[in-house]
Amino acid sequence: MPNQYANTKLKIFSLNSNESLARELAEEVGVPLGKISVTRFSDGEVRINIEESIRGCDVFIIQSTSAPVNENLMELLIMVDAVKRASARTVNVVLPYYGYARQDRKARAREPITAKLVANLLETAGATRAIVLDLHAPQIQGFFDILIDHLIAVPILSDYFLQKKIDPADIVIVSPDHGGVTRARKMAERLKGSIAIIDKRRPRANVSEVMNIIGNVEGKIAIIIDDIIDTAGTITIAANALLESGAKEVYACCTHPVLSGPAIERINNSVIKELVITNSIELPEEKNSPKITQLSVAPLLADAIVRVFEEKSVSTLFD
Repeated sequence: MPNQYANTKLKIFSLNSNESLARELAEEVGVPLGKISVTRFSDGEVRINIEESIRGCDVFIIQSTSAPVNENLMELLIMVDAVKRASARTVNVVLPYYGYARQDRKARAREPITAKLVANLLETAGATRAIVLDLHAPQIQGFFDILIDHLIAVPILSDYFLQKKIDPADIVIVSPDHGGVTRARKMAERLKGSIAIIDKRRPRANVSEVMNIIGNVEGKIAIIIDDIIDTAGTITIAANALLESGAKEVYACCTHPVLSGPAIERINNSVIKELVITNSIELPEEKNSPKITQLSVAPLLADAIVRVFEEKSVSTLFD
């Protein structure tokens, strides 16, 4: 795509968490990535220098707050402050992955609500808009007092499975918990399949135990859909339970491949035929697996950025 926005007030900057996605995104938009340097003082403090004028510009900062989450979050907050102080017209944070989102309520006494805290930090730093992808809980949008656009990856994931040309009568979309039913239903509508729900109990963080499968999976090709796969414990136990309940094959998909700890080993050793993910989080080489297929969210995010810049409706992308 030609650099159709190269001489406009649209500026896209990438920080360190997901440079490959940022480069692809900038190419989709048709604008070169902005020039910045991100360095460290000797004690590890982040130092950012914006190496071009952004006065009066609409600036979009691409940063997933994935591991190392605290480093990436601080980079983002400091960059937002730098952009604001450089007299940008608007400061738009593009968060393909919004870290700390899993603590979105007080599930137990004396717990923090970190999803709200991060929203407060971004606003205080000077962000004027957030563009996010598949928040862990949609109600996190309400934690922001700035403009927010919440995009979903279900259409991207669904299109991939549509290309496999599986008979809709053979498909069952599986939610790994009750909270993901809406996501599963959206995919089921696109693939014209049925849905099932895994009723699970989680005794402590990152440990889950499957209790029961609600819905008919016998003789079906099961596709488990989730927003985040972290240690892959839930997804691999769920896959075993589905096969034991008569499913023919099990696929899995998610938007955010956190894939920490034993995740890759668990996936490689699991009965899951294929795990389909997006590039909302950059996948390091050591996390590559023959079972993993990665799809790009760059066209979706690029479309959102152009629509925001041109003051067009973004709501069509929510579907």
